[in-house]
Amino acid sequence: MDLGLKGRKALVCAASKGMGRGCAEALAREGCEVWITARHADVLEATAASIRKATGARVTAVTGDIATEAGRQAALAACPEPDILVNNAGGPPTGDFRNFTRQDWDAALEANMLAPIFLIKATIDAMTRRGFGRIVNITSVTVKQPFASLALSNGARSGLTGFIAGLAREVARHNVTVNNLLPGSIATDRSEVFVASHAKARGISREAALAELEKEIPAGRFGTPEEFGEACAFLCSVQAGYITGQNILIDGGAYPGTF
Repeated sequence: MDLGLKGRKALVCAASKGMGRGCAEALAREGCEVWITARHADVLEATAASIRKATGARVTAVTGDIATEAGRQAALAACPEPDILVNNAGGPPTGDFRNFTRQDWDAALEANMLAPIFLIKATIDAMTRRGFGRIVNITSVTVKQPFASLALSNGARSGLTGFIAGLAREVARHNVTVNNLLPGSIATDRSEVFVASHAKARGISREAALAELEKEIPAGRFGTPEEFGEACAFLCSVQAGYITGQNILIDGGAYPGTF
């Protein structure tokens, strides 16, 4: 299927690896010109080179922390009027909320709620003027199924979700869609932390812990960054123009609810 994205400009945040990279590569494969951001220049440049080689697309690396004003300004200076914005940032630490400081909460809110809002604020009016825009926010399954140990993520990402619910309806008539992708267990560096934690708690090997966790997923496995990226690319397509304000789970069926 041709997603109708050839020549579109896409800004993908935190895209040196994992789900962000999956999204960037999928969009590049569809003919987008892509700008990717991340904090570590060496890894980011290597990723940009790899995506260029795989897709033939023009890919620009912009080093910076998207959770900071300086990082956002660098990204917007390189790609001031994207047609597609994919918001992404690393998840905050896990733990008992009683142990989190004000600084912990501020950092979580800055990275996982305020940074996406500020980037949307900087880009959405130009999208509405052009009559095309696609914004995808990578959040988490915890928006629908909170876990006590993920209190920082629960709070920050749910705040973003509430903001998006109102915004999406405001801009839909301009062919600008805003959706959230909610990853469950995706095979990324962060998922390895959870596998290691499970292994330690159970006193078992990493392989045995992974097998136990996979048994809890109806699909019987962790998802891949590549298939996550393909879902993102579809939400950015011309065919997805009637999908907006949605929270779409990418979790292999693990969420147990009906709604």
